[in-house]
Amino acid sequence: MKKLTFLLLSSIIIFSCETTSNKKEAEAKQREPNSFSIVIHGGAGGIKREYFTHEQQEAYSKKLEEALNAGYTILENGGISLDAIQAAINVMEDSPLFNAGKGAVYNNEGNQEMDAAIMDGNTLNSGAVAGVNHIKNPILAARIVMDSSKHVLLSGKGAELMAKKYGIEMVDSSYFFTEKRLNQLKKIQGKEKTQLDHTAFLIKNELIDDHKYGTVGAVAIDKNGNIAAGTSTGGMTNKKYGRIGDVPIIGAGTYANNLTCGISATGTGEYFMRTVAVHEVSSLIQYKGMTAKEALHEVLFNQIGPLGGEGGMILMDKNGDVSWDFNSTGMFRGYKKSDGDTKIEMFEQP
Repeated sequence: MKKLTFLLLSSIIIFSCETTSNKKEAEAKQREPNSFSIVIHGGAGGIKREYFTHEQQEAYSKKLEEALNAGYTILENGGISLDAIQAAINVMEDSPLFNAGKGAVYNNEGNQEMDAAIMDGNTLNSGAVAGVNHIKNPILAARIVMDSSKHVLLSGKGAELMAKKYGIEMVDSSYFFTEKRLNQLKKIQGKEKTQLDHTAFLIKNELIDDHKYGTVGAVAIDKNGNIAAGTSTGGMTNKKYGRIGDVPIIGAGTYANNLTCGISATGTGEYFMRTVAVHEVSSLIQYKGMTAKEALHEVLFNQIGPLGGEGGMILMDKNGDVSWDFNSTGMFRGYKKSDGDTKIEMFEQP
């Protein structure tokens, strides 16, 4: 019994020492003055290299690069992180390649219902919209909610009225029409199931004709060291009318805090909500002394995964370091830093 007690105490001491060491190492590291970085994602899921032609890979790579550059340019010119992530997300919302804005999927009534959120890591101010149908760029509406109201989350008609009041571009529902998205809905309509935007395209013949994937998100840190995070999505194909996922729920799919990090998530939203996923990652870093890599893995593989959830997260920490992880086959992702380091990846972890 004494031997067992000794072993348990030894294990606790070793774990405590490792945790303390990780925390001290993280605290000792400091961000380079005037440095800045941005990281983006375009969705995670059944994304395999063999499902993509060379042309499709090029299309995604170029659009991810365009989004990165849009945000990076703002940071480079001294702009704030909120403006940078908004610009990056706008690029992806305007592209039919992704499940946000123009490429949003259909719900089971044959309409698009889009969600978006944005958060300021300096003040913890945040704004979100849910279930909107006519806002061309939902992330802009989320920013208006944050900047021009006392609220955090507005939905449906209320969100659209406010967006219109502040001059956000509104469009007819026909703007979001794409034949492939409609065909995707028809194939599962009447069945009691939904599909993530990326799951439906595992049939190679369909993928050749259509390469639309993923919820989009961005996280950035500006020259002043302020972090911001944002996410935008069309949800899941054949979702029930009025369904809201994790994206506009602060702490579930979107979170930013200058004390730790900024995070944007993508995947099966119900599981990210049940685990309060992105806030959990931040808390593990802040209170457990975990590294960003350890915290992401813990939440994705030990909390979300066992429940049946799938997806990924991108993270920017307070020092401007980028991390990402996913428990799906692949995730569209990329980053660009002021020190010249840049990367775009789409498939399995290297």
